[in-house]
Amino acid sequence: MVRKKVFVSYDHENDRQYRHMLEEWNTNPDFEFCFSSLSPNEVKKEDIMHAKEVITSKIKETDYTFVITGKDANKENKFHEDIGYRNWQNFEIAVSKANNKKLAGIKLNKKFESPQEIVGCGVKSAMSFTKEAILKALKDA
Repeated sequence: MVRKKVFVSYDHENDRQYRHMLEEWNTNPDFEFCFSSLSPNEVKKEDIMHAKEVITSKIKETDYTFVITGKDANKENKFHEDIGYRNWQNFEIAVSKANNKKLAGIKLNKKFESPQEIVGCGVKSAMSFTKEAILKALKDA
């Protein structure tokens, strides 16, 4: 059986520990978690087009996008005009929608603001950051 690939969208600066947890769970027989090697918060203005191409290519290789909504998930990036969206997570979600990827996610705290691009998309949500809850959300997406 071929494992379904999952692009993980998260705030590289504030929510990196959740990426590491998913990497530890990457032995699941059904899903393979994929991450962009770019740290979007470190992307310079002149490298934005290249970063967008790399992220888009990575998303196109996957079946799902799993969005981790942390406290800054909808915070405006200083290069938002060049990115074309409020921030990199919104860009990743928009690319995922444009490429018909199944969306699932988790809001780390119910008070955190969701990325604009995910609102109204019928995203399947994990109710806790546990392996079982995340895999269920992906299977239900």
